[in-house]
Amino acid sequence: MSEYDDILLDVADGVATITINRPEHGNKFTDHTALELADVLRRFRAEPDWRVAVLTGSGEKFFCIGGEHDKPVSRHDYSQVMPIVDVYELIDTVAKPVLAAVNGFAVGGGHVLHVVCDISIASENAVFRQVGPSVGSFDPGYGTWYLEDTIGRKRAKEMWYFNRKYTAAQALEMGLVNEVVPADRLREHVHGLAIELQRRGPGALAALKTAFSARNHGVSGQARLGHDQLLTYYLTTEEHEEMSASFAERRSPNPERFLR
Repeated sequence: MSEYDDILLDVADGVATITINRPEHGNKFTDHTALELADVLRRFRAEPDWRVAVLTGSGEKFFCIGGEHDKPVSRHDYSQVMPIVDVYELIDTVAKPVLAAVNGFAVGGGHVLHVVCDISIASENAVFRQVGPSVGSFDPGYGTWYLEDTIGRKRAKEMWYFNRKYTAAQALEMGLVNEVVPADRLREHVHGLAIELQRRGPGALAALKTAFSARNHGVSGQARLGHDQLLTYYLTTEEHEEMSASFAERRSPNPERFLR
């Protein structure tokens, strides 16, 4: 029995594969799905042996075609309103690589899911679309800012204003995805990329991801970047050791130790 209702989690070779498992609904996410995704991403952050995450959809037709948002029980109940934004933020800020294996239609909020991932690999049958205005909706944050960063201002506005479908080949041409592979090789190929990433320095990858995301996160991004640097300072410099020791021993610090 799965430990989650709407997603599947498989961990092998240091790779956490997270699969949205609602194929009969186009792998749409509900508020409950989003809460489960947020939970597993927080686990991914905390587990030292989970080095890389892969996000995908169940089946061969749908990656994710957006959300089925539950209405609040009352006008004043906002306890679970739009938890998918927490998922976007976690994908973007957890200091480990998150790869999207886009196995089919990526539409609306599901399209945003792959955009916020670090790397997107698409199967040949993947289709990309933003439906926003055609269904009376829009995305004021990750789905617009990050899409513009990815494919440019004019293309991003084209996707949002006209709501056209784009093939995997078109997505590759415009820089929306990194690679396109045959559908029957998608999962194997993405798993191989995840294994390859584990041969890179995890600290360096974490610093790079933090640097990439910090520019869009204001004070929280700056704080995260600075905090990671502070941890390195704590763990690797004699300056910190000497300053802490001298304070505890109520003596003047020895400056000669700062340069070791």
